[in-house]
Amino acid sequence: MEQRIKDKLIDIEREQHIKILFAAESGSRAWGFPSPDSDYDVRFIFIRATDDYLTIQKKADQLTFPIDDELDISGWELGKTLQLITKSNSSPFEWLQSPVVYNTTASFHQDMWTLCQHYFCARTNAHHYIGIAKGAMNSLKGDELKIKKLFYILRPLLAALWCVDKGSIPPMNIYPLLELLPANLKQIVHNLIDLKASSEERCTIPITGILKLWIDETFDYCTQKSQSLEKVQFDIKEADTFFRKTIKK
Repeated sequence: MEQRIKDKLIDIEREQHIKILFAAESGSRAWGFPSPDSDYDVRFIFIRATDDYLTIQKKADQLTFPIDDELDISGWELGKTLQLITKSNSSPFEWLQSPVVYNTTASFHQDMWTLCQHYFCARTNAHHYIGIAKGAMNSLKGDELKIKKLFYILRPLLAALWCVDKGSIPPMNIYPLLELLPANLKQIVHNLIDLKASSEERCTIPITGILKLWIDETFDYCTQKSQSLEKVQFDIKEADTFFRKTIKK
């Protein structure tokens, strides 16, 4: 599958007349809890030829492609990505941490990640992750939930907790986030990861006891604490400089 993805990225570059600067996995396979039927979620950052930036005709800043049973692939143009980074958008923060990278250069990857540190707002990111968790919690029917949805609660809540308590970009992968849990809950989540690894994503499980209590208490705690955090407005100067430097290369 990895070779199929790399070949697809080469085809996209040729057909779209672009240069892909970074491409990585950005779904359950990168988050650390894939199921046997999980697809591959590939996200990439690209630039166009210099002349494409010197025209009054606007070019697409987002590329999406038909999703099949295995592969979901899309990408953002560098300028769009940088605009979102200056707004402390969580998605590029996650992509750049992916443990599965299909295409990049060491310098671009590291320079982008360094830039992200200047544009992190704990409040913005906490609200993003709380929103994801809340949406998944709405799927809870009684005490039961699809195991896929459960992890759409657990990882975002842990990421939100990281934001409000540590004040830094949270890890993308769930395993470093598990360090925020007490030992008994950590073992429960490890067991659930093992279960998800051998179950279809539609598998339904009960959510009760200390796990349910932790979810409810952590959601309330993060919601309340995030309200007291500062909403930061960032200067775009560093992102602009990075954009020009990269285009000129």
